[in-house]
Amino acid sequence: MNIQETIDCIRTWGEAKGITGPQAKGTPAAQLVKLQEEVSELELAWTENDKGEMIDAIGDCTVVLILLSELLNLKYEYCVETAYEVIALRKGAMVNGQFVKEAK
Repeated sequence: MNIQETIDCIRTWGEAKGITGPQAKGTPAAQLVKLQEEVSELELAWTENDKGEMIDAIGDCTVVLILLSELLNLKYEYCVETAYEVIALRKGAMVNGQFVKEAK
């Protein structure tokens, strides 16, 4: 399965579970709370150097972002493409292990 097929399956799953779609009971606020939970799990996995849990947490964060974008009537792929277009030409430097964009 390629990434686009996986994203489409996540959308179908979210609708089947009632998170998104015409019968949606999910809310953007609830998805933001879920995203914070998943990021916390990622941080714990990183702290414990648990690669399997890191993979799971990164995947879970991605699922939540896809469902959140659906609830906001935004296309996930467009959001990612737009972000890349912004960062592709960004200039800056590495500072303490983090890329810091150049001031305008």
